[in-house]
Order: sequence, then C-alpha cells, then structure tokens
Amino acid sequence: MAEFKKNKVEMFLGVTRKYMQVRGAMSQKELAEQTDVGISTMSRFLSQKSTELNPQLIAKITAKLNIPLHEMIDFVEEDFADRFIRLVKFYKDELKEEDIDANDLKDSAPDAATTKNENTTTERRVVEERRDKTEEIKVVEEAKPTTAKDRSDKSIREKLESLTPRQRAFMTEFLNLKLEERDLIVDLGNNMFHYFKMKGMDL
Repeated sequence: MAEFKKNKVEMFLGVTRKYMQVRGAMSQKELAEQTDVGISTMSRFLSQKSTELNPQLIAKITAKLNIPLHEMIDFVEEDFADRFIRLVKFYKDELKEEDIDANDLKDSAPDAATTKNENTTTERRVVEERRDKTEEIKVVEEAKPTTAKDRSDKSIREKLESLTPRQRAFMTEFLNLKLEERDLIVDLGNNMFHYFKMKGMDL
C-alpha cells in the first residue's frame, strides 16, 4: 500500500525547508540529530536522491519541526492519514508506545547506498502489537436500542468520519490548543463568516 504521494514529495520538502528556517535556521546535521538518523540519510532524503519514502523518517521530521499537519497532509495517501497522524503524535510524545500499532514503528528497508556508506542508527524498539477493539465496540453499540440522543450522536459521528484527511489534521491540531487559543480561532472563523455573508457570498 502506498503511504505517500510521490508527485507531492517536492511540496513536502518545500514545507520542511521552510520550517527548518522557522525553527531557527536549522541545518541538515541538526535535523538529522533531532530525528536520530544519519546525516547521509537526511541529506539524501532532502536532496531527493533517496527513492525510499520512510514513514518513520517523515513522521519524525514532521514532529521535530512541529510542522502543522494541515500544511503537508495532502502529501499523505488518504488510507494512511490516520496512521500517519498517530505516528507523528507518537514522535511528539503525545502517545504511549502501547497506543500505536507495532507495524507502524518497523523500519522500511534502507537505501542500499545508505547501508553501504554508514551505520544506520537503531530505531525505537518495536512494541507489542495491540488488537484493535473498534469493530467490537461498534457491534455492541448497534445492539443497543436507538434513542433520539443516539441518532444525534450517530449523526455527529458520521460527520466526523466524512472529514477529509486535511480537515482531520486541522481538527487534531485545533483540539490540542489551549482553551483561549481555541476561542481565538472560533472568533476569527465567525468574523470571516459574517464578512462573507455581508458580501453576499454563499459558503
């Protein structure tokens, strides 16, 4: 399964370079140290000399540079978006090891040239795989009698499930903000809605 859109690699690298500057003119060496990979590996990736799109490396770069997910989520294949967001949270220390699939932490095969030229650093230890209970929960919920409140909750759940990866990424970042920061975003949004309505624009 493809995890990233190869035709958008340059877009992601552009965002990466931008945030290397934003975070204090960070060098390739410093980014390599932050993400615990070899300098050669980082150099090859940033110069597009590597054909391997390693999910762990990309998630580490996103986490360590604190890149807003909505700025680069279009680079991630839709089927991989939720797993990628969890991976980024893991490398930000927002998720525990037991909260993430062990398969997502397994290293992809490194480039042959990289293997030949340097000793690659050891990745985080692979954690015990945890069985997903989502389907079981759904079965139990569907067995319960449907009330008006249940129908309302289901409607909200369906709306959340229909969000695009970009919208889910924004939602994740929004929910991680402090209360007053969320209020600021809401106020800005309301002002925009009022402005568009005054101009007679349909949203």
